[in-house]
Amino acid sequence: MKNIYIPLIFFFLACNSPKKKDHQIIEVKKAVKSPVVDGRATDNCWNMAQWHPLDQNWLGNAYSHEDFNGRYKLSWDKDALYLLVEVTDDVLYDQYKDPLKLWWDDDCLEVFVDEDNSGGLHQFSHNAFAYHIALDGNVVDLAPDKEARLYNEHVTSEKITEDGTTVWEIAIKLYPDTYLDGAKNSAKTLINNKKVGFALAYCDNDGSLERENFIGSVFVPGEDKNQGWINADIFGTLVLQDN
Repeated sequence: MKNIYIPLIFFFLACNSPKKKDHQIIEVKKAVKSPVVDGRATDNCWNMAQWHPLDQNWLGNAYSHEDFNGRYKLSWDKDALYLLVEVTDDVLYDQYKDPLKLWWDDDCLEVFVDEDNSGGLHQFSHNAFAYHIALDGNVVDLAPDKEARLYNEHVTSEKITEDGTTVWEIAIKLYPDTYLDGAKNSAKTLINNKKVGFALAYCDNDGSLERENFIGSVFVPGEDKNQGWINADIFGTLVLQDN
């Protein structure tokens, strides 16, 4: 009889473990026709989507509007989450050609996704992903073995820069927390009313050894705002809507 209580205790703890509290909830409309990922905001889904600000200074000193300003739109279909990002950045800086070397200190987008919106720690797990999308299109995140890996098959992106403004168009496949590096994995099929944990950020470096600012899409309370790469609880919540 004594052995029965052990699994019951674990079951009780699992059922009563804290869950992520939904915040910065954004309803995302489904694309009637999937966008062509070419860096141009000409697809109809972008006309139907609203802009959201990229304006929370997670790291660094105050910056000017001329130095950086950003905003983004979202859409989805059964195969992917789509992201349109417009960034005005006076300097695009890429000092490390090796995509796995200090990738966060180059100008890059960072897209945080938690497929089941469960929240929790993910620094060295696939409970959530923190995709760093470099200027050359390489996609980097930390793997459970604490090593950096390329996840280029997860994210497709194209960007166009004109007069200091860069438009990024991105398609992101969503993988569950059971994802195994080196194994055959299937992306999730997205459905109506699905909730997805999400945050967006931009690493801005105008020529320093380290990034000068890290600008996010969600408010993070407290002094240490650089939490997204560790804790998915700070992610906002997307609610996928079939129009």
